[in-house]
Amino acid sequence: MLMGLVLGYWRVSVAQNTAEKFFDRSLLSAALAISRDVAISGGDALLPSTSTLIHDAAGGEVFYHATGPSGIYVTGYAYPPHGSISDIDLYTPHYFQAEYRGEAVRVLKVVERVTSEGVSGNATVTVWQRLSERSRFATQLAFRAAGLIIGLLLTLALVVWFGVAHGLRPLLDLQQAIEVRSPDDLSQIRRPIPREAQGIVRTLNRLFAKVQESMTAQQVFISNAAHQLRNPAASVLSMAESLRDAQTPADQHQRIEDLVDAARSSTRVTEQLLSMDRLRQPMPESHRTQFDLAGLLRSIGADVGPVVLSRDIDFELVSPDHPILMTGDQVFIAEAIKNMIDNALKHGGPKLSSIVVRLREEGNKALITVLDDGKGLSPEESELALGRFSQVEPSQGSGLGLAIAAAVAERHGGNLVIEPADKGASLTLSFLR
Repeated sequence: MLMGLVLGYWRVSVAQNTAEKFFDRSLLSAALAISRDVAISGGDALLPSTSTLIHDAAGGEVFYHATGPSGIYVTGYAYPPHGSISDIDLYTPHYFQAEYRGEAVRVLKVVERVTSEGVSGNATVTVWQRLSERSRFATQLAFRAAGLIIGLLLTLALVVWFGVAHGLRPLLDLQQAIEVRSPDDLSQIRRPIPREAQGIVRTLNRLFAKVQESMTAQQVFISNAAHQLRNPAASVLSMAESLRDAQTPADQHQRIEDLVDAARSSTRVTEQLLSMDRLRQPMPESHRTQFDLAGLLRSIGADVGPVVLSRDIDFELVSPDHPILMTGDQVFIAEAIKNMIDNALKHGGPKLSSIVVRLREEGNKALITVLDDGKGLSPEESELALGRFSQVEPSQGSGLGLAIAAAVAERHGGNLVIEPADKGASLTLSFLR
């Protein structure tokens, strides 16, 4: 529509220019014909054929006025419109606008040098025509152009409507096929579609695959979580019932201690499950803060050191004296470090006698390595050791500690690697600072 308006305005302008040029040339032809007839007839009258020709060629009524040498009136209408002609271009046809009997007219004045019956002088022929004739002609041209443009626009609209309706029919069929699917059906779309829409369908198929994978992972997580929570809950219930049946104060005290341990284990599993679920979500910007990783590590050492030492295990913390600034989720990073230390305690075995936690820098990365001299863990066991709810050997753990540490590292642009060690296990946690 916008292009139609632009073309319409352009065609109106062209029609006006065309009408002006056409009528100006018609006036010039009329002036030359009148001048010829006046010269031939000696100023008596115009030939009938000339009058007819002028009217037909000009497209409307033409008025004229002719004078001979010295301005003597020869023929035509008595009072022509007035307009001045400079002496420099005296013999050049001169056009101008004027008013004749209350109407706007276009006037042409032609001056020629003539000799009649031995007398020489300038003969002037003035012809004029109403401007309304020109406007009428220009309007006709404009309406014809507008009709052509409207016809083209209607044809274009019809072609576009047909093309779009025909081209989108496969997509409408695809829409209907998707609408009849059940919420559980996330299989790939295999309907034939136009080449232009194949990219959309491939993207939908990839999205369906990711949604299916996410749903499957969520279902597996829920199933494993239910299994992991069932054992501690059953243990707490069993110990609570046994506490009720205790016969002696010593027996009752022992069962209370067992109940507290079972409740603590159940709480630990619940916290790990919640942490794993939160790690599946994008990190909120409010949780991303800048802190001193070396100071955090010393604080963790102060918390877990007494627990490790109480089990007659040496505990050493190696950290630079200067601060190591880190930007990230401080709570999750602390939990990841604690999980690595807890993993060494639970899986080190009876020969475990030493745990070393070392912090160092490498470029824009911070690396935390936990070494122990216990049972040992090889890089070949990484998939099993770092998987969720999986363990290399059965133990009291839930199988989530190292999985959470690996997820925290990945969340902060790093990873968790099991490195070769001559004795015991060596795990390195890396973060982008």
